Amino acid sequence: MSESKNQIGSIHVSPRAVATIAYQAAVESYGVVGLAAKNLFNGISHFVVKDPTHGVDVQYEDNHINIDLYVVVEYGTNIKSVAASVAKTVRFHVEKALGLPINEVNVHVQGLRVSETD
Repeated sequence: MSESKNQIGSIHVSPRAVATIAYQAAVESYGVVGLAAKNLFNGISHFVVKDPTHGVDVQYEDNHINIDLYVVVEYGTNIKSVAASVAKTVRFHVEKALGLPINEVNVHVQGLRVSETD
């Protein structure tokens, strides 16, 4: 848990709060169809409990935050460009919302999905 102290008191930011911000930023990024589970167990548990941080893993190291995102990308888009864009967008939104430095944002492409055209 990240902690900041000042004259008035202290502020604690949970990893779940960081993950929620990162999830929202990633889902709204161009080329991202959705977020996927990191492994089979997490995929099965997502069907049981709807988690707003599904596909996001947050770790604290000292005063830095490491974020891992597991995304599904739209078929036909440039995967490298989408992944770079997602990483920059997530970094911007988390740093803007929390004022905390982000050490790294890792984007793992878990699959491709063809969208339905009508």
